[in-house]
Amino acid sequence: MRAIFVQIKCEMGTAYGVAERAANEIAELSELYSTSGQYDLLGKFYLNEETDIGRFVTERIQSLPGVADTYTLITFNAFGARRNG
Repeated sequence: MRAIFVQIKCEMGTAYGVAERAANEIAELSELYSTSGQYDLLGKFYLNEETDIGRFVTERIQSLPGVADTYTLITFNAFGARRNG
């Protein structure tokens, strides 16, 4: 499995509806956060290695009603932080 992060810009007034639909309809969604700035939502998705990322984003995320734009970040490695205490 590989993780990708997708920033999602929503049409005005639709962010909560987009978030709810994504949470209910996209099984690959691991975490979804509301954010400030240029994009409204940040989603973390886990995809199988053979999954076409471009097709996944365009067909599964960009097709949700209320999505205006996306920005995809592809990850390479995961690093764990050591915590004191």
